[in-house]
Amino acid sequence: MLNFSIIITVYNTPDEVNEFLNSLTMQTDPNFEVIVVEDSLKAPCKEVCEQYSDRLEIHYYFVPPSGRSEKRNFAMQQAHGDYFIIFDTDCIIPPHYIEIVRRRLTSNYVGCYGGPDSADKSFTDTQKAINFTMTSTMTTGGIRGGAIKPEKFFPRSFNMGLSKQVFETVGGFRNVIGEDTDLSIRIKNAGFRVMLLKEAVVFHKRKIDFKKFFKQVTTFGKARMILARLHPGSLKLIHLFPACFLLGNVALVLLSLIFLNFWLLLPIGIFVLAIFIESLFKNGKMNIALMAIAACYIQLFGYGFGFLSEWITKKASKSTQEELYK
Repeated sequence: MLNFSIIITVYNTPDEVNEFLNSLTMQTDPNFEVIVVEDSLKAPCKEVCEQYSDRLEIHYYFVPPSGRSEKRNFAMQQAHGDYFIIFDTDCIIPPHYIEIVRRRLTSNYVGCYGGPDSADKSFTDTQKAINFTMTSTMTTGGIRGGAIKPEKFFPRSFNMGLSKQVFETVGGFRNVIGEDTDLSIRIKNAGFRVMLLKEAVVFHKRKIDFKKFFKQVTTFGKARMILARLHPGSLKLIHLFPACFLLGNVALVLLSLIFLNFWLLLPIGIFVLAIFIESLFKNGKMNIALMAIAACYIQLFGYGFGFLSEWITKKASKSTQEELYK
């Protein structure tokens, strides 16, 4: 039987950790350990972890200030399991998650898997709008696991599993932005099979507002350009869409003003209407559908801007992972 070690790294988020650990206590398959690594004492989570010690096999470690990649690698080095499952602390894990993963890996074992994220009905309207734009095929092309073809799927570290053998062979995460995609590419290049588990969904809470969301997706855009340099051939047409979308929207607005022909804005209107209808169908609320339009433009403009700025300046490639994620 597979021995699972759940890995989380923490930075001043005890409330998130409490919600995350509480969701793990409800797993229908309780056969796993939890490794928690923290490097800040401003808002520590050690006491939160101790509150769950009678319900979970939990191991807490405090380390000197370090990057997210270093903390994850440290956690996997301490783990007793032979298969590591990595989550973000702002995720809530549905009760059947471990059971689903164990069943799928037992019948079809792979060295690495990833799953999609979704929004729970308890989330705020802002969280649901942001979740929509991060998972919609119209904005991300399904690259986060919802609709993409399995052979084109690269697991992301908010919902990702890899074997101990993979970790020891590939060497874990590197201290770059886009570290999870970088690891996924290296895993595939090493010859390990990677699988998309569509049923292994997590609820990704994303406790951010639109301003923080813009900063986050701008960093994602920079990461894509850095990954293209680290892994020649990894850049695909779909990765160019946000930059083209940004430039195209700006061009249409300018041309409509120059020629006083507002029919030129029709493509923008069609896109906005399509986003509104899809979000309304998925979430069933007018307010979320309207917020989804704003979230989509923030996501695409932010990613596109980050991609173009890194392509032109190459500044982000000279910064550390933590400086950009700060």
